[in-house]
Amino acid sequence: MTNFKSVTMALMLGLSGFIAAPAQAELTLPPFTDGVIEPMPIAVPDFIDEGGASDLARNIAAVVAQDLAGTGLFANTPKEAYISNITSFDAPVSYPDWSAINVQALITGAVQAGGDRIVVKFRLFDVASGQQQGDGLQFAGTPQSWRRMAHKVADAVYSRITGEGPYFDSRVVFVAESGPKNQRQKRLGVMDYDGENVAYLTDSSSIVLAPRFSPSGDRILYTSYASGFPAIYLMDVASLQARNLGELPGTMTFAPRFSPDGQSMVFSLEQGGNTDIYSMDIGSGQMRQLTNAPSIETSPCFSPDGSQIVFESDRSGTQQIYLMSASGGEAVRISNGKGRYSTPVWSPRGDMVAFTKQNEGRFHIGVMKTDGSEERLLSASFLDEGPTWAPNGRVIMFTREGAGAGGQAGLMSVDITGRNLKAIKTDGPASDPAWSPLLP
Repeated sequence: MTNFKSVTMALMLGLSGFIAAPAQAELTLPPFTDGVIEPMPIAVPDFIDEGGASDLARNIAAVVAQDLAGTGLFANTPKEAYISNITSFDAPVSYPDWSAINVQALITGAVQAGGDRIVVKFRLFDVASGQQQGDGLQFAGTPQSWRRMAHKVADAVYSRITGEGPYFDSRVVFVAESGPKNQRQKRLGVMDYDGENVAYLTDSSSIVLAPRFSPSGDRILYTSYASGFPAIYLMDVASLQARNLGELPGTMTFAPRFSPDGQSMVFSLEQGGNTDIYSMDIGSGQMRQLTNAPSIETSPCFSPDGSQIVFESDRSGTQQIYLMSASGGEAVRISNGKGRYSTPVWSPRGDMVAFTKQNEGRFHIGVMKTDGSEERLLSASFLDEGPTWAPNGRVIMFTREGAGAGGQAGLMSVDITGRNLKAIKTDGPASDPAWSPLLP
């Protein structure tokens, strides 16, 4: 019997890191560096119920299939096309039956439930070569965490075939909106990357904006109008306790982002009609001014190594994107196309910056190299804004006006090649998404 590598989920939101299985044969997609690719046909039969888990077995397999197909890189083979079915997890695979219906990758699995614990195991097969891909993997956790285990299975398959980092087992914090547009109420929500498992972190008693996860995913920075003026708050995700990080008389603070080590933040401070960028040590509250100009400097974001900050400024007369040292000093403009650029966000890989662009009456989400070269626009709409990166740096989520319920604000995602643009399901209007790191 094939050996399994086991991972235990002790808590609903606690899972140890993904263990990669060694390769035995090469089941890979061709390079997908441009916007055109033929999806790989896959099959994900219902997982086998090995005791008290018939619904979970079926549901976990469905989520795995949805995750993979949702990337646009894989095409699910409908069950009615199957020639043979998987009736036992350890039974030999009839490769000719799957090859006959053009399946290239076959994912089989089994689920066992007992008390407050379920165990999920799976295998990946290359149909063309007739070989299993590496060792199987096994996850264990609570029944309530079944979706996380499904995402973990999909992450393992996705990473094995594409060579990309995982991202399905992650969460997104966002601003959930309700009420008519001119009286919109806002509160912080958090959900799985696919819009499921929504929980609300604040009530709608005050306006909230621009939430951002910490690098460890256990805290959130956001802007709140609880005091009547915009001010930055820090929330502990587990306890939902939030504290104001300090209000200075006659100032407004907003647009915060964590440093890569999570110990400090950069943000914008408006005072006397002028807006500059500051940093703050979160523990001590000690602040440092990083820009000093009569123009508006805002939307700062650290590079992954913490050495630089990308931000937007209108110092040239229109909104453009600049880079500077994390300690401040001279800034270099990197946006050079027509139009106005805003909301820059550094890729987790460190090689690109995502941004919002407005030009000739249209809004776009785009990416460019950190030196401003190779600009690529990924979307175009009446109003697209506020990109956020998936943990693996391959997918971007953003706000689109008109994409949500009733034609209001909604969330969209797109691959960095510009392909697979799609809406993210939310219960109501939503905006300001921010992706978490991969969950532990």
